[in-house]
Amino acid sequence: MHRYFPDLAARTVPRYTSYPTAAAFAPLPDVHGAALASVAVETPVSLYLHIPYCHEICWYCGCNTGALGRPERMDSYLAALEQEIARVGRTLRAPVGSLHFGGGSPNAMAPSAFLALSATLRRHFAIADDAEWAVEIDPRHFSEETAQSYAAAGVSRLSIGAQTFSPHVQAKIGRLQPWRQIAQAMADARRAGITRFNLDLMYGLPDQTLDDIAATIAAALLLAPDRVAMFGYAHMPQLLPRQRRIDDSLLPDAEARFWQSALAHDLLVEAGFESIGFDHFARPEDTLARAAHEGTLRRNFQGFTDDRATTLIGLGASAISQFDGFFLQNEKHVGSYRVGATNGLLMGTRGLLRTPEDRMRGALIERLLCTGRVDVAEVATEHRQSSHAVIGDIDRLLAFADLGLVERRGTAVTINPVGRPYARLIASVFDTALQAREGRFSKAV
Repeated sequence: MHRYFPDLAARTVPRYTSYPTAAAFAPLPDVHGAALASVAVETPVSLYLHIPYCHEICWYCGCNTGALGRPERMDSYLAALEQEIARVGRTLRAPVGSLHFGGGSPNAMAPSAFLALSATLRRHFAIADDAEWAVEIDPRHFSEETAQSYAAAGVSRLSIGAQTFSPHVQAKIGRLQPWRQIAQAMADARRAGITRFNLDLMYGLPDQTLDDIAATIAAALLLAPDRVAMFGYAHMPQLLPRQRRIDDSLLPDAEARFWQSALAHDLLVEAGFESIGFDHFARPEDTLARAAHEGTLRRNFQGFTDDRATTLIGLGASAISQFDGFFLQNEKHVGSYRVGATNGLLMGTRGLLRTPEDRMRGALIERLLCTGRVDVAEVATEHRQSSHAVIGDIDRLLAFADLGLVERRGTAVTINPVGRPYARLIASVFDTALQAREGRFSKAV
């Protein structure tokens, strides 16, 4: 059952991949070294590596990336990245349980460069034998040689940007890629021994209709992915100049976006996928679905995840690290990052110290988004905080309760199935700084 509430669906709200969000980051110099040294040897960590280049720039994209152009740009960036890896590796001794390569497009690297980078990582970090190596790819520039190099490096999961399979919508977002191109990329990967696949799709795109959503889901199912993410397009041309190439007048309104999301949800669930959070789907046997059933699902800068590591080390320009007590983001400007890293510097420049209350509120938001239920008093006790600071926030949920979106029993809050599309908006009642930042985020649905 789906219910459209115009006043709710049109509001903007963070995606809450962190709390406080990156919009609150400020200069935070001279803490990177101490942060790395504070990670206990027995603490499992995950690595995120950012590759800020693509062969082509898509108009909808909100990532920190630029056109590759000359191959020398990638060579000099990777040389700096290897210096950062060596510098971080000299301090960090904790075991690495997972690695995620994002961008940009990591497959903008030559296959030989990826193999060299993976060897550098193994040389400087204690990577577990069963660590999952996952890579985001642009299927338009994915070859059989690339697939083989990834498999040789230990990659077991690919995250594939498809967005839509409707050619007329692709043309309006600068992302022309036929279905057969993606099918070929996945076939090459499977032959090489890569067995797990995430497929990223989008709704709310220019000139997109319900028929386009249905056709895209049908085409996606033929590819047999393990996971599907169905993201709502966030149109913010004031912050992302490349989005000015998209014709605003062709964007679906809030109601059309809502029903596109609802249709995608129903079609994927009917096809046997489990609904995970508010925009992810996974096959029942996938580890993400199992984490959701076991109550261990988490949310971090990569979205919903089954990764249980609470320490995330970001490597590369703009990459964000999560330590116990604060977030730290590397220098965003690629040129400045390259100069600093090449000279052996740690590159964390901006971030946020998290107060005990921040950490409690972050846990409330994460648990509500991941499980659909949270007990405020229970979380406050876990964080050794008084629940008094957030009990009042529960009263702000009364409007959602009146609409049937949530239920409240004492200090426990549960999101009803009809409230799932509005989960981020519901969770935002625990965000004390949202009002000051409103307008910088995507639509609630």
